[in-house]
Amino acid sequence: MKIMVTGAAGFIGSNFVHYIADKYDDYEIVVLDKLTYAGDMHNLDNVDVKFIKGDIASQKDASEAMKDADYVVNFAAETHVDKSITDPASFVKSDVLGTQNLLELVRKYDVERYIQISTDEVYGSILNGSFKETDNIDPSSPYSASKAGGDLLVSAYYKTYDIPVIITRSSNNFGPRQFPEKLIPLFILKALKDQPLPVYGDGKNVRDWIYVEDNCAGVDTVLQKGKIGEVYNIGGGNEKNNLEITKMILEKLNKPESLIQHVDDRLGHDRRYSLDATKTQKLGWKPKWTFEDAMQNTVDWYKQNAERLYPKVETL
Repeated sequence: MKIMVTGAAGFIGSNFVHYIADKYDDYEIVVLDKLTYAGDMHNLDNVDVKFIKGDIASQKDASEAMKDADYVVNFAAETHVDKSITDPASFVKSDVLGTQNLLELVRKYDVERYIQISTDEVYGSILNGSFKETDNIDPSSPYSASKAGGDLLVSAYYKTYDIPVIITRSSNNFGPRQFPEKLIPLFILKALKDQPLPVYGDGKNVRDWIYVEDNCAGVDTVLQKGKIGEVYNIGGGNEKNNLEITKMILEKLNKPESLIQHVDDRLGHDRRYSLDATKTQKLGWKPKWTFEDAMQNTVDWYKQNAERLYPKVETL
């Protein structure tokens, strides 16, 4: 079995590659990654892959990686909301045009299954209840709009060309190997240096958090058992606001709450995300990690890798 994984030098993609390599002995893994600032070859240490440096928006690069692949899982994307506000064009190129290029190659190479990795952010904000896969999408940022555009192309290619595609939408992932521009790794590394932790607005924006390994298991479940043409939500069931997360990090590191620094809110900042993952759970998947254990494991990993990772914080 040959599986092509895009963006696998990044956070979720690299964790998925490790998960697949540990679970299956007969998988040949091909990684396509252009090694942007968020990519790190250390993320692929101790795992056997064929690595191709390239861009999903390049037909040549993607074609080289996808040829003879049975499965394709597309994690490659620009993902940071703040960066999408200042540079939306790069998000459209990767998340929309890159996806379209991959879909054309799926048609060409007769791939058995293509999984598009999306996000709960395409739904927009919800004050009460949880989003189901049948709900309308209503993105708020250039990032979520670019991911929604990719999703719509995937659905359109299924309806037009009848290619074997599935979309997964997960809640906020956290865990090892995440580039320290996102809240949890950034705040861990800053707290270790006794630096201020910049919390947007009142800090009451709510996210549903899922440990990255649980999301990887969910993606694999959908890859193996999901219905072609469908969307599957993968939610952790751990709704926490940003201030709660921040205080938990400080507590685990034995640092004072005086490090919390409230800053102006992000433009278009969604108030709450929440996913109904019942459809994926019916395939036999459910999260295995408790939030407390997953957070402790995450904090420990960043403490162990702080010396290597902290210089990245200074580049932000």
